[in-house]
Amino acid sequence: MTLPKLSLAPLSFFWSKADTQAFYIAMLDTPVDIIYLGEVVCSRRHLMKPDDWFELAGELTAAGKNVVMSSQILIDNESDRRSMHRQIERAQAAQIEVEANDFSAVRALHQLQYPFIAGPHLNVYHADTLNWLAGLGAKRFSPPFEMSGADLASLQQTRPEGIETEVQVWGRMALAFSARCFTARHHRLKKDSCEFRCDAYPDGLALATRDGKQFLNLNGIQTQSATCLDLGAQLPELAAMQVDILRLQPQSQHMAEILAVFAAARNSKSAAHVPDSALPPNAARSNGYWFDTAGMQWAS
Repeated sequence: MTLPKLSLAPLSFFWSKADTQAFYIAMLDTPVDIIYLGEVVCSRRHLMKPDDWFELAGELTAAGKNVVMSSQILIDNESDRRSMHRQIERAQAAQIEVEANDFSAVRALHQLQYPFIAGPHLNVYHADTLNWLAGLGAKRFSPPFEMSGADLASLQQTRPEGIETEVQVWGRMALAFSARCFTARHHRLKKDSCEFRCDAYPDGLALATRDGKQFLNLNGIQTQSATCLDLGAQLPELAAMQVDILRLQPQSQHMAEILAVFAAARNSKSAAHVPDSALPPNAARSNGYWFDTAGMQWAS
């Protein structure tokens, strides 16, 4: 049985250019196999220019990492659409793989006849959708994190030949995207004059209920889970399902340590046990979706 690869999902948060570049250079010394790059949340975040992302892609590729450029998740204006097309065309010219995170990107990639990766936000819940995307050029897909283990096992039995499966096993879950920026609203600012306040929250802005319970995590226009998805205990089960890639969400601290834990567990075909000290700020563990219950729950 081939061991699954480890991937690092695209960065959700707004970090400085120096911090972003330093983070990815640090990943060169980790066992991660695949690194996704690009701004996926908000087009107003422009500290990392397209040239910077592609330069970083070249450095990571030269060091032996498999690089993928991720498209923006919410395309809500003509400027975003043009930027998406330029990114795809440039990636194709450089022979860099592309992750499509909305269906306008799928259409553009299909028109270029360029094989692509179907991101988790395309919501592939059943075999008909997966077969359709495979016909459009998808070579790999990420099922939604809400999918239970039983449903994933069923989908694995019917996936088209040659399609890889990539499952998120660690990190906050992206629950929703909105045209409204919630971080700006928290600071009583409008989205178009947000003052880039999300740069003050390298792991998002925690949102608690009135009785003090962690509820959500705000990241600009993205709403994330307050909890951290942890499918470390399910690694042997995922391997038995022939899942090809284990996907981890970036966080500002402990990323190298977390990757090392998952790599060791993968290599020994055992469960991964990340220490509590490496959890994102204000986050407890969750794996409820895997067991077809409320996603924020944790079954030890």
